[in-house]
Amino acid sequence: MKSKIAKAIDLRYEPVGILWTDTRPEGAAEFKENKWGCVMWMLARAAKGGVAVFTDKTYGCWGGGVGLGFGNRYVEFPGGEEGFCYFLSVGNNKWEPGKKVAEQMRGLATDSFIEDFLEGEGYVKSPELVKDFIENLPIFQIPTKYVVFKALKDIHTEEEIPVVVVFLAYPDELSALVVLANYGRKGVDNVIIPFGAGCQTIGIFPYREAMSQNPRAVIGLTDISSRLYTRKQLGDNLFSFTVPWKMFLEMEDNVEESFLNRRTWKALRAKTLS
Repeated sequence: MKSKIAKAIDLRYEPVGILWTDTRPEGAAEFKENKWGCVMWMLARAAKGGVAVFTDKTYGCWGGGVGLGFGNRYVEFPGGEEGFCYFLSVGNNKWEPGKKVAEQMRGLATDSFIEDFLEGEGYVKSPELVKDFIENLPIFQIPTKYVVFKALKDIHTEEEIPVVVVFLAYPDELSALVVLANYGRKGVDNVIIPFGAGCQTIGIFPYREAMSQNPRAVIGLTDISSRLYTRKQLGDNLFSFTVPWKMFLEMEDNVEESFLNRRTWKALRAKTLS
């Protein structure tokens, strides 16, 4: 399927459809079982025309397993969910069981991971607030075996329908997507920016919106770690903008009559591309 939105905005990267399926796509990239990897690397691959597949054993990292919809994988983090709460905040140096876990990981995990595990990433003020973060995530188990990332242009909608569509956009393009998302709707909160990992803002948060009566778009790639991990594949200054399928079709229908064919957008775009 070709996207009218992507053409009108002249996006550099192809929109990516995220599918739930029980059929494994041939030739798809996949992480090795129980090996670490960033889900956002696979998003970058799909945006460049590749295909990626995930299962409940090949999701890359614990947050990625949560983000893709494979349940609460934080319980499998070193030291369990509590170990993760210290990891995301003040560090496992502040928790005696966490110190012991770190010693057991030496020689098995990278020095950089052990450093972050002990010192903490400092993304949340306290372990208690990380616990609250987990409790407020829309964690659930998808009803299929596989999650697939595929460039939208390679999706035949008479055979398969994405749950959500992910755009990768620079600031001016992101502005256009936000305006288009609100163009035919009441209210002022038709786009949200939740706090979460990069994979969670293209996965479980938009999944939740897809199940709602009035789905909203979700801005992501505000996760500092994801931005660092994807810099080589995608460059700087990109954000994700993820739209439930129903909302995507609504936005597609509004392209021709919207600001995308008016003077202001064309002038802004001409300056951006010059």
